Amino acid sequence: MRTRLHVFAIASALAATTLLTACEPPPVATVQRGYRGTAMVEVYHPATIAAAAAINTPPPASPAASPDGPKASQVFKNVKVLGDLSAGQFAQIMVDMTAWVAPQQGCTYCHVATDFADDSLYTKVVSRRMLQMTQHINADWKPHVVNTGVTCYTCHRGNNVPTNIWFKSPEPDDAPGMLGNRAGQNAPALQVGLASLPNDPFSTYLSGGDEIRVVATTALPSDGHPSMIKKTEATYGLMMHMSTALGVNCTYCHNTRSFASWESSTPQRSSAYYGIRMARDLNTQYLASLAGVFPPNRLGPTGDVPKLNCATCHQGAYKPLYGANILNGYPGLTAVSMVGAGDDASVVVENGIVKFYFATGKADIASNAAGPLADISRQVASGGAAVVSGFNDPTGDAAKNEELAKQRAFAVRDALKSVGIAEDRIQLKKPEATTGTGANAEARRVEVAVMK
Repeated sequence: MRTRLHVFAIASALAATTLLTACEPPPVATVQRGYRGTAMVEVYHPATIAAAAAINTPPPASPAASPDGPKASQVFKNVKVLGDLSAGQFAQIMVDMTAWVAPQQGCTYCHVATDFADDSLYTKVVSRRMLQMTQHINADWKPHVVNTGVTCYTCHRGNNVPTNIWFKSPEPDDAPGMLGNRAGQNAPALQVGLASLPNDPFSTYLSGGDEIRVVATTALPSDGHPSMIKKTEATYGLMMHMSTALGVNCTYCHNTRSFASWESSTPQRSSAYYGIRMARDLNTQYLASLAGVFPPNRLGPTGDVPKLNCATCHQGAYKPLYGANILNGYPGLTAVSMVGAGDDASVVVENGIVKFYFATGKADIASNAAGPLADISRQVASGGAAVVSGFNDPTGDAAKNEELAKQRAFAVRDALKSVGIAEDRIQLKKPEATTGTGANAEARRVEVAVMK
């Protein structure tokens, strides 16, 4: 009897060991993000990394089209965006956009086959607005996207509609009485990690402009106690989404000793700060403006337009496409901010040197810069460095003129970086001589020469 019990105990132990072993995850990878003992460790699961890697592979690069030749607006009809590109550049980006967004349908997803100038398809109107949004991201949200930027592929990945979009959640059917309003809680949703937290943090923070708050400034209880608890719960719902969207945990942005402290947070927290505000800007200024364009089948259950969140671009990666720069060769999508450039600003190419001329008293790049910038990028990519020289007016206030020349040189440097040129391949050089006068545009120029 004892022998049987002994054998049974051994068999049970082995079975339990096998069962537990089968449930154990494979070895995980960890990255120490802070001082030891502060629990600032990122934990990465191999299966999760493999799944994210499969959908974050950048598309093959297309050969860059020549910036030479007639403009797209001169060759094609009804070109309201990208008209300053050459006809070849315009055709290239149209072909690539088709592969990024509508590989199955082809050009007719946005265009009427018998008349490409026709605007009757809503998809064409939407795509035009999305091109403007992409330019805006790359030009004006560098605190978040830096110089990597985005293209249509960043969100679409070969799908007509990006995989990760959101709509305002319909209000649940609440029971009558004081406990009827659940405030979106106790209805677990994927966007908040299947927790009982409020399941629509997006309307509050990525469309609305509510302040993100967790730590109260006064001891509890206080008059602000109920509101503070609600803000805390909604904030944690958004944080759960951001962690899942980027494939990271809280320590990617926060210091575990004080989640509220900016001084002890990682640099990524600042990037996230701008990312939240960028999402609000895009949802309210670009997507909401299409409310009368989308057909009913593209709207949400409450009739609102599709909107974006962190997962729309990141898709499980701490950087979309793991930071791959896919902007090279797409000058139309890397447009630099040109607000207020002035009518007398221009870019010309003479004897292999690109000359950026500026309006009086301004440091804004001219609107015809896209082609020359792309050409410089191609030359540097084949081996070399871009040498930037800023000239200034020798008359008047020397200090102010020199500072303005410096700002113009920095603007050209940033424009070069926006088309994918690494900063260590850009050299800022003071010109040997200052030429021109206040009445001469030669005094208001920055030259770029590619040195092999």
